[in-house]
Amino acid sequence: MRLILLWLLNAVALLAVAYLLPSIHVASFGAAMFAALLLGLVNAVLRPLLLLLTLPVTLLTLGLFIFVINGLMFWLAGSLIEGFAVDGFWPAVLGSLLYSVISWALASLLGSGKR
Repeated sequence: MRLILLWLLNAVALLAVAYLLPSIHVASFGAAMFAALLLGLVNAVLRPLLLLLTLPVTLLTLGLFIFVINGLMFWLAGSLIEGFAVDGFWPAVLGSLLYSVISWALASLLGSGKR
C-alpha cells in the first residue's frame, strides 16, 4: 500500500515540476504516473550502473557529475514516454533536481512507517 502511495506522490511531484518549469510538459495524470514508474525503474536499474561506470569523473568533480547523470535519466524518460517531454539537457537537470526535492518533501509527509 505504501509503495502505491509513494508512486502517486511521485506522479504529483512530476505534475508540480511541469507546473513550475515551462520547459517540462506532462499531458495528463496518467502520463505522469507512467513517467514516475519509468523514472523509478530507471533509477533502480540504470542509475547504479551509470554511477559505477562514471565513478572516476564523479570523484574528480566531487560528486557534481551525479546531477548530470540524474538529468540524463530524466531526459531519457522524457524522450521515451508520450505525454511527458523535456525540452533539453539543462531543463532536465533542473527538473530532476526539483523533482527530487518535491518528491522527498511529499514522501516525508508520510513518515517512516515505523511505530
